[in-house]
Amino acid sequence: MPSSKPSPTPTGKTGGKPSQTDAYSLILEAIDMGLYRPGDRLVESELAERFGVSRTPVREALQRLETQSLLSRDGRSLIVASLDHNQLAELYVVRRELEGLAARLAARHATGEEIQLLRSMVDDDRALVDTPAELARANRRFHKQIHLASHNRYLVQQLDLVYRTMALMATTSLAARGRGQIALDEHDAIVRAIETRDEDAAYTTLRDHISVAFMTRLKQDAEQREKSG
Repeated sequence: MPSSKPSPTPTGKTGGKPSQTDAYSLILEAIDMGLYRPGDRLVESELAERFGVSRTPVREALQRLETQSLLSRDGRSLIVASLDHNQLAELYVVRRELEGLAARLAARHATGEEIQLLRSMVDDDRALVDTPAELARANRRFHKQIHLASHNRYLVQQLDLVYRTMALMATTSLAARGRGQIALDEHDAIVRAIETRDEDAAYTTLRDHISVAFMTRLKQDAEQREKSG
């Protein structure tokens, strides 16, 4: 049962009475951290107790998550949604193009400090290559920094929507054997393109990076279906 899982740190709370936005962020973070996985049932009272909020903001947050298709109905219950093959393919098509555009704009607009931060992220993340869960969190931070370095608020908003949906994936492609090291090498190439202000190379390199991640995920899914069968 979801209530038996360890509680995440309630980072969305800022003091005072928790708001609907706090509850939304806390539930979304729990899904993203894998505390709630596709198919898990979300119970309003359990969530309120876990996060120390009242049931009203939790109810409003659940309604918002359902509207965004992050939750779905199973009878009268709300469960964490899952992505079928077509949804996954559609998501990666959009992600590949938007991420490529973010890299192109980062090569054009990123400040020297932002580029140094990206470089330090690649160097630091190599210590996480054998811990897929930690590397996956570092990977999200790296991509988010590229989004911010694009200096285009509308693109960042669209990529935030994409990444919210990606929280519905039960596994990370970085767990595949050898993928962590390859992904970090790809990150290194992306940063080199941004460092040299090569917009075309930044766009192509990041698009290719997402394509490889997608192919890795498809292989993981195929292997899982074979085991299940």
